[in-house]
Amino acid sequence: MTRYAVVYEPTRTGYSAYAPDLPGCIATGSTLEETRTRMHEALEIHIESMREDGDHIPEPSHVADMLEVA
Repeated sequence: MTRYAVVYEPTRTGYSAYAPDLPGCIATGSTLEETRTRMHEALEIHIESMREDGDHIPEPSHVADMLEVA
């Protein structure tokens, strides 16, 4: 199993998401949970399509973290 970093951003109508290591792999949703679900599906479809097309699938190179500040 491979883990890719995903960035979630609020929008006027909900959330959007993208994977920096997989350009073009995006998803949107009304809620954060819906966007997470859709992004998981988008990752699977994106990678499957790349495999079918014989494209190189990039290894994850981005790392994300949340840090608390006062």
